[in-house]
Amino acid sequence: MSRDVPRIPLCYDCHVGINTGGLMPGLGTIINVVLLVAGGLLGLAGGRFITPRIQDTLMKASGLCVLFIGLGGTMQKMLLIDGKALATTGTTMLIVSFALGSLIGEAINLEAAIENLGEWLKRKTGSEGDNEFTNAFVSTSLTVCIGAMAIVGSIQDGLLGDWSTLALKGALDCIIVCTMTASLGRGCIFSALPVAVFQGTITLFAGALSPIMTTAALDSLSLVGSMLIFCVGVNLIRPQTFRTANMLPSVVIAVIYALLF
Repeated sequence: MSRDVPRIPLCYDCHVGINTGGLMPGLGTIINVVLLVAGGLLGLAGGRFITPRIQDTLMKASGLCVLFIGLGGTMQKMLLIDGKALATTGTTMLIVSFALGSLIGEAINLEAAIENLGEWLKRKTGSEGDNEFTNAFVSTSLTVCIGAMAIVGSIQDGLLGDWSTLALKGALDCIIVCTMTASLGRGCIFSALPVAVFQGTITLFAGALSPIMTTAALDSLSLVGSMLIFCVGVNLIRPQTFRTANMLPSVVIAVIYALLF
């Protein structure tokens, strides 16, 4: 894969751009957060009228959708047509990224830190009686924060004032969070906080990050991020199968690997 620094596209995942006129940087993250919260509130309102049996089925359905979103993104970046046969790419990068990233994540125990944040939010919001609050917060945060659209959209927002990619991401997040909130509860809505911090920080430092986000780096980030989303989907169906949060450093390792090799 090329190591040349590309011109940041208006929409990395959909290749469709909208001329936004260079409006206020940070507007994209605001739109994303508002749409996410709106989806969560809609799901919360609908979830009150759903029986526990239906909520369990809906949670598994949400997990299945998240699982295939991750699987689809993985296959899109990993499979290629070589003549008349299918071939794979990025396998060495995946092994190195997940091995080193998981080792770093386990050493600092990122999962415990994120769960502690969820427990803190649970207390502060008076949700002690909601047994699913922390799981809902962690699972939804990982689902909506990981991915190339968040990175590229935030860079576009910071450099060009172009909010189109984050607006599209916000619409997708709205649907995902609505469904997950209906099954897991209001903890999902608070995923808006890490989204605001993560994307807002990238927007703020867009000028420094833009040269690093080469085509190869974005492809590697998208591949690893999609596999992490797949792990989130598995956890929604079979809880505690993966400590996904402890694998998060794999995304950073994937970008470094792409820049070095």
